[in-house]
Amino acid sequence: MFKFIKGHLETITGIEIYPMISLLIFFIFFVVLFYWVITAKKDYIKEVSNIPLDHQNETIS
Repeated sequence: MFKFIKGHLETITGIEIYPMISLLIFFIFFVVLFYWVITAKKDYIKEVSNIPLDHQNETIS
């Protein structure tokens, strides 16, 4: 089955740019995510991590 897909994709002109674009999008996304994690304030991280616990306590009470 992959032979048919590969053969069909080889006939499309300019198709070789799409893997490079997807790798670039993937790389940029994770670099931005890593930067956000490093620069996030610790108070914000603690507050957000306690949201599920706070919500659970409100529904029980």
